[in-house]
Amino acid sequence: MKKRLFLKSLALAGISAPLSAGAMDQWLAKFVDKSAESIASDDDFWMRIRGGYRLKPDYINLESGYYNILPTEILEYYIMQIREVNYQGSYYMRTVQWDNKRAMAAKVAALAGCSPDELILTRNTTESLDMVIGGIHWNAGDEAIMAEQDYGSMLEMFKQVSKRFGVVNKILSVPNHPESDEEIVKLYADAITDKTRLILVSHMINITGQILPIQKICDMAHKKGVEVLVDGAHAIAHIQFNIPDLHCDYYGASLHKWLSTPLGVGLLYVRRERIGGIWPLLAEGDKSTIDISRLNHIGTHPVHTDLAISSSVAFYQMIGAERKETRLRFLQQYWTSKVRNLPNVIVNTPVDPKRSCGIANVGIKGMKPGEMSDLLLKKYKIYTVAIDGANVYGCRITPNIFTSTAELDVLVKALTEMGASV
Repeated sequence: MKKRLFLKSLALAGISAPLSAGAMDQWLAKFVDKSAESIASDDDFWMRIRGGYRLKPDYINLESGYYNILPTEILEYYIMQIREVNYQGSYYMRTVQWDNKRAMAAKVAALAGCSPDELILTRNTTESLDMVIGGIHWNAGDEAIMAEQDYGSMLEMFKQVSKRFGVVNKILSVPNHPESDEEIVKLYADAITDKTRLILVSHMINITGQILPIQKICDMAHKKGVEVLVDGAHAIAHIQFNIPDLHCDYYGASLHKWLSTPLGVGLLYVRRERIGGIWPLLAEGDKSTIDISRLNHIGTHPVHTDLAISSSVAFYQMIGAERKETRLRFLQQYWTSKVRNLPNVIVNTPVDPKRSCGIANVGIKGMKPGEMSDLLLKKYKIYTVAIDGANVYGCRITPNIFTSTAELDVLVKALTEMGASV
């Protein structure tokens, strides 16, 4: 059957951006000459953006790090894709499914600054990174380096390859307040031996928001013949960068976090010369070893989720990458600067603005993180997540572009009172 695109008006292949026109786009055009720094503190501007979200009024949501709530227009576009795929049924699945997925992957590759033949869409960061961890040709005695602050699913996968192949896992601990990039690079460098095959490193540590010097770590590791796998779950559409500029071998991320796609979309970047060295997660037919699509076989899956990427990318570009990063960093600095010197309040995120962005972690001396998160929700109606381990004890605070400074003032008031009460 001849392949064809969906109806042009639906833009299922992402040819036209669904949010590139309309009232919001026209309104944003009024701010084209204003700097991101001047807009970052303009609550009126961001409250207009907030109007495009449907937010639950029962609590202040400061846990955007797990899943970013979709703006209403993206949500409606996503629902439209569900209806259309259901309308076409097997016809869609047997004709344009893969053309459209490649089109969506190309949009993400452009956003990430890499070639489309080095990136595939996955379901999440865990699938992306575990495909590499489990797909490398390991030999008994090979060593892998990681940090206790890395995401638990990756650490569990390393435990599995250790049991299965005899890989030796070397776990280090990243300081919450490093003095320099060189301190971090040396930490990883000192763990390398002639048996080291792979380093896993977080671009942005999920529990503290600390941004690590990835390019410097990669350059150091490559000089020693070691490959680097980067967990970028919280970096894509949060901070500005191009994946190739990091000099990493592999990069995995979830798009349902800061790019605000529906749940169940991620990416895996593999540097071209590394593609042939990875076993697919699921067996694929005969394909060239340099064809990254050989890693992308996952069977029948919710294809409508991938289609919504077009809308999410358009929304992100409409807001502006620089505006978004600057606003998120402003929000974090807004509240952390007010509580760092309070009695019994411990901020587990570096003070240097360049070492973090929207995410931070805060604890109360003598109070267990679980108790702290419960108190924040029950007494102050603030929803967060407790982090209790890996030298990080407190609550992760992840505001979004729809978060107001008035809401963060409630957090500051809560932390002030909690610190004074212990």
